Amino acid sequence: MGLSLRMWVVSILMLAQLVHGALSWGDDGHYAVCKIAQGYLEEETVVAVKKLLPESANGELAAVCSWPDEIKKLPQWRWTGALHFADTPDYKCNYEYSRDCPKDWCVTGAIFNYTNQLLSASENSHSIVHYNLTEALMFLSHYMGDIHQPLHEGFLGDLGGNRVKVNWYNQETNLHRVWDDMIIDSALAKYYNSSLLLMIQSLQAKLKYGWSNDVRSWGSCQLNQIACPNPYASESIDLACKYAYKDAAAGTTLGDDYFHSRLPIVEKRIAQGGIRLAATLNRIFSGKPKLARA
Repeated sequence: MGLSLRMWVVSILMLAQLVHGALSWGDDGHYAVCKIAQGYLEEETVVAVKKLLPESANGELAAVCSWPDEIKKLPQWRWTGALHFADTPDYKCNYEYSRDCPKDWCVTGAIFNYTNQLLSASENSHSIVHYNLTEALMFLSHYMGDIHQPLHEGFLGDLGGNRVKVNWYNQETNLHRVWDDMIIDSALAKYYNSSLLLMIQSLQAKLKYGWSNDVRSWGSCQLNQIACPNPYASESIDLACKYAYKDAAAGTTLGDDYFHSRLPIVEKRIAQGGIRLAATLNRIFSGKPKLARA
């Protein structure tokens, strides 16, 4: 599928940011989620996904998984901003769709919506489909990453930690950004020789040898649903209360203790996001959906 003029302009904007080093469940986190997912796609799913990807992706889903972040500040895409999160009332460490996703306008609602768009095309492959399926694929893939970042289901009052000003070691920042990319950045520097590929390979090894008994349950949905994001959101707000917000009041300096105790949470959530994205895409596109390598 060729690039439309709009997609071409967006790809140029993305390239410009990459040239200036803007790799930030920043870009690195989303890339890792989608790269992991690629390894668990069924053959039919791989074919369908490659047909939908823009030419600029070169057949690589991970290459476009940050696209919704890159475009959300553009005037024509500002309406997508609220679709990246599902914040809860302050100090409510539980998620409720009817309360936290008004009019289906949140990350869980977006996952349901774009899953249904892709599914309708898959089920009606010979009919006219009035959706942009390339965009639907990229949105779904991105939002599956977002929903696994605990502070994308944080508290409304502090905008998911964005208003909680902290220091990450000696750098001024906010709590949301710590979880979006700074824990990942520190892990890359300390353990992976600044290589995202090495980090992804480590997570793939943990999926095969460390978390292998859990992988199939991560990808399953109850009641034969195609997508089931609500439990993922519930997990995230629980983790936000237990790990993200804990010992991270405004003005706090977060260092080694916080980093070492939270990194396993970040790595597991990235891995779960990848497994669940693959499972969802397999249920949409594959006649025999299963986790190919689980």
